[in-house]
Amino acid sequence: MKYADRINKLPPYLFAEIDRKKKAAIDRGVDIISLGVGDPDLPTPAHIVKAGQTALAKASNHQYPFGAGLLSFRQAIVSWTKKRFGVILDPASEIYSLIGSKEGLGHLPLAFVNPGEVTLVPDPAYPVYKNATLFAGGEPYFLPLKEERGFLPDLQAIPAAILARAKILFLNYPNNPVAAMAPRAFLEDVVAFARRHHLIVAYDNAYSEMYYEEPPLSFLQIPGAKDVGIEFHSLSKTFNMTGWRIGWVCGNPELIKGLAAIKDSVDSGAFQAIQEAGLAALEGAESERFVNDMRALYKRRRDLFVDAMTDAGWTMKRPSATFYVWAHTPKGLSSTETAGRLLDEVGVVCTPGVGFGPSGEGFVRFALSVEEKRMMEAVERIKKVKW
Repeated sequence: MKYADRINKLPPYLFAEIDRKKKAAIDRGVDIISLGVGDPDLPTPAHIVKAGQTALAKASNHQYPFGAGLLSFRQAIVSWTKKRFGVILDPASEIYSLIGSKEGLGHLPLAFVNPGEVTLVPDPAYPVYKNATLFAGGEPYFLPLKEERGFLPDLQAIPAAILARAKILFLNYPNNPVAAMAPRAFLEDVVAFARRHHLIVAYDNAYSEMYYEEPPLSFLQIPGAKDVGIEFHSLSKTFNMTGWRIGWVCGNPELIKGLAAIKDSVDSGAFQAIQEAGLAALEGAESERFVNDMRALYKRRRDLFVDAMTDAGWTMKRPSATFYVWAHTPKGLSSTETAGRLLDEVGVVCTPGVGFGPSGEGFVRFALSVEEKRMMEAVERIKKVKW
């Protein structure tokens, strides 16, 4: 069977490949500790599950949901966004529910990118930005994220010929995989840059609530941001709802209309029962307590892991957000070699940085998504590897 050219352009999906190798090792009888994929190890809070169960029993939720989503869900997003960021949104025109933020990001280029046009993609980055561009017939242009620049792209280094064809600038802070934050001054520059070059800013803010010191900004807090961009949010990491597949996009109404036109053609909306569970997640003191508890848990894991790995001779920065640690590989080893040896020799899974893009070479990503005892066992195993 001959696949379409767009399929042949895609590299193997990073996390699927990691999962394949992990399962193969398990089949060989290896006791695997996976610090690879960022999937929370604790369950969805009970009050959210209960709300979902109640909603599942409603016959009114068993039909096609269609469109932007339940007004009640969108109004909960309005309230949450105002309280968290001070940003005011119109639930009728500035919010659209998604089947997870990945789905929305993946469909966006289909609405705005013609074959031969360019998207500006951070490097390293979540793979969906590049892959979605290829599906739309566009060309990804990579913006290196360098440690010496605080993992912020150098927008002024983009060639004029590329900017003339560019349609979308993808940004993601707090960042996966490098765990960096974006300061206000940078986001202000982004608004001015996007306006000057007629760019759409697609701001992926899926990790907005996974922080340890200063809370991250919303792109929409920046004056003029709504004129040039939209922001993607997810309940996956904040409320341990990765499998539920629920999120939203908010911001510029015309950009949301474009994305909605694609979604209306290829899906029938987010299941209403899950929207009701999402509403329960966004409202109330119980959810707020849960998020605070999760921050404390991940901060404790972060400190234990970084301190132990640093003592073992690894080089890494203590992340101020996300539940990822972006670590330099041992001297002389590539990211793929490092990840391969950890899996083969001690049964520890991590993600090679090069899988997120060429500038990820020389790094591996560890996800702090296992309980502390197993996480520290992983560190003890890593210490035994003779580099």
